[in-house]
Amino acid sequence: MRPLESGPSPHDKFDFQKIDRSRLFCCQLRIAQTAFTPGNVVVTRSVYTGTAANLAVGQPLPPVCPATAACASSGGPATDSGAYPSTTSINNVWNNNNLDGSFGVTSPIFLDQITPTGTLVNTLAIPTSMVTTSFSSKSEVALNLSADGTALTFMAYIAPPNTVDVSDANSPGAYDPTNPAGGSYYRSVVQVGANGAIQVTPTTSYSGNNGRAAALANGLYYMVGNANNGSGTPANIIATAGAQIATPGQSFATPATEIGVFSISQVTDPTSTKGLPYAPDKAGKDNNFRGLTIFNNTMYVTKGSGGNGINTVYRVGDKGSLPTVANAASAAITVLPGFPTTLAKNADATFPFGLFFANATTLYVSDEGDGVAADAAGSKSAGLGKWVLANGTWTKVYVLQNGLNLGQPYSVTNYPTSLNPATDGIRNIAGKINGDGTVTIFGVTSTVSSNGDQGADPNKLVAITDVIANTSPTTAANEQFTTIRSANAGEVLRGVALAPTAGTTPMANVPLILSASNTSATSIAPGSLAVAGGQNLASTTSTPSAPFPTTVSGTSVSIVDAQGNTTLAQLFAVAPTQITFYVPASVATGTAQITIANGTTTQTAGNIEIASVAPGLLTLNGSGLAAAQVVQVAPGGAQTVLQVYTTNSSGAIVPNPITVGSGSSTYLVLYGTGIAAGGTALTTVTINGVNAPVTYAGSQGTDTGLDQVDVLIPASLAGKGNVNVQLVAEGIPANPAQITIH
Repeated sequence: MRPLESGPSPHDKFDFQKIDRSRLFCCQLRIAQTAFTPGNVVVTRSVYTGTAANLAVGQPLPPVCPATAACASSGGPATDSGAYPSTTSINNVWNNNNLDGSFGVTSPIFLDQITPTGTLVNTLAIPTSMVTTSFSSKSEVALNLSADGTALTFMAYIAPPNTVDVSDANSPGAYDPTNPAGGSYYRSVVQVGANGAIQVTPTTSYSGNNGRAAALANGLYYMVGNANNGSGTPANIIATAGAQIATPGQSFATPATEIGVFSISQVTDPTSTKGLPYAPDKAGKDNNFRGLTIFNNTMYVTKGSGGNGINTVYRVGDKGSLPTVANAASAAITVLPGFPTTLAKNADATFPFGLFFANATTLYVSDEGDGVAADAAGSKSAGLGKWVLANGTWTKVYVLQNGLNLGQPYSVTNYPTSLNPATDGIRNIAGKINGDGTVTIFGVTSTVSSNGDQGADPNKLVAITDVIANTSPTTAANEQFTTIRSANAGEVLRGVALAPTAGTTPMANVPLILSASNTSATSIAPGSLAVAGGQNLASTTSTPSAPFPTTVSGTSVSIVDAQGNTTLAQLFAVAPTQITFYVPASVATGTAQITIANGTTTQTAGNIEIASVAPGLLTLNGSGLAAAQVVQVAPGGAQTVLQVYTTNSSGAIVPNPITVGSGSSTYLVLYGTGIAAGGTALTTVTINGVNAPVTYAGSQGTDTGLDQVDVLIPASLAGKGNVNVQLVAEGIPANPAQITIH
């Protein structure tokens, strides 16, 4: 540590094994690539992997809350640890939702392939080195079959598992300083081929909320979701909401592209005696879409949550003509004729979710219910509604509910009976047209319970067969839902689609390239550490020692930079689903291509930006606790090196409060990567929004690719408690970290 040469160097005493290494070094097991069979059904499932060691009671929520947000009124100390509800403990991680409205914990995603009757065929585990979902976010991981039937798509986060408060955090490039969930994470489209190949495309859409669904058609991704978790309505955040469009393989820095804008002021208020439109409400929230389907080259979406706007079914763009990137902004969004136009805040509002067209005049729309346990059994709209088009107007002919057992609690093995859920309705759906004039609809159920977050309840996959031509409620009353799959304790089911069919050209795996310490970075930097995530990246797991090799058991990483030069990267850690490598200092800045070779097979990622800096701070846990040290310098020059963390009885890494003042100068020593090129002169740090003098920023000096930043903590921060640390190098922000100050 350059300014404190007379004392011990902090890197000699820092325990780097405490760093959250899910992005830096990885020892994931091999994940077999899974092929799909036409005629089968695919359901997305998530499994909670958190423990008491991932979140401690008393830990500040929401994490990394910036000083510009209303942190005190948005959270507080965690009431429960990260442990999932069990029959032997009163702890329930989801109780933290009662305190922190942004609360969530990321978890792995699995694609289960089953027969139409529910028999498991196989499972594709999506590598957590690529994406995760927020376990309790009930509207996520909807699954859509591409327009040509060859691929599946869904939305997820580029974030490690067991990260706290990701779903309401910002998107990179669309930062809201009033958002109490102060982190930034890409909402990304995941495309899975019929052969099980995976490609992840980052987007900056849905800042402050979640991306719900994505569908691939005409070479573009069409998406829906929500945005804005702050106190205002900033234009840059609103522009990331609603219907969005993206290009497969686009660069990390590509701005969000919104498709049209809907406002309730476009709709006549039925209570107005003068035929006036509704008065506008909160900007952006009318476009809180979640259901999505593409039928006959037309995009349809639903809105069914939130107190703003109209819960109904919409068409996006012209009939028969999907929007393009060029005309997306001018696309019209309109309510389908005949569907409700009453406000979402009205007592008679419904809660539409999934969509399936059996043909051009028959549309099935699921309804998840209102989320109130007392209302579930008596709901007239929850379940599966059938709508028929005649003379230009859609009419709901009946609602299918038999067999759902709405409002009736069911038990789950190894789950507390006090939390037993009951079905409240249906969320995402998929349909299979049969040869006898019927259609089988598969649906994922919604729930009500006493859980702190009902989105975390174990739910079900159900199916029902309906006669397409039937419009008689009496005839439909003989049809019944059957349960074909049930989530276990610690699991949730999210999306459902028919299995894809192989196209003429098999889809290729595309590795995801990220900064090793900042998943929100738009680039990687020469002289920094980076990671490649994917499947079948290597045939072995290895963590070689220095001098680091460029090939491990046939696996290598080569970089073709913007000048056309090819350079092999040194490998720090190799595993089938993740490789950590050093970006050579000689690599030119600009757009690069990175190829992973595993024996005779290769995977290539394009549109990788190499920039002079790509700052990222290392953290110790899923709440962003800085991987840092404190050096206290007494007036006489004596130094005392302290850690910013400690470990509690459950093994959770928690803040060790820092004492400032008392006549000593207190330095915070941060570690990261992609910072060094900015140097001390071009690196700034704020702590709790207060400028903190940077006395050194550069290479850590011992570990290849590791950077060190020394910061004098202002004495005025004494007693501030949990505070954010924000580093900026050459004008580019790193991921926020947090510390606690006495």
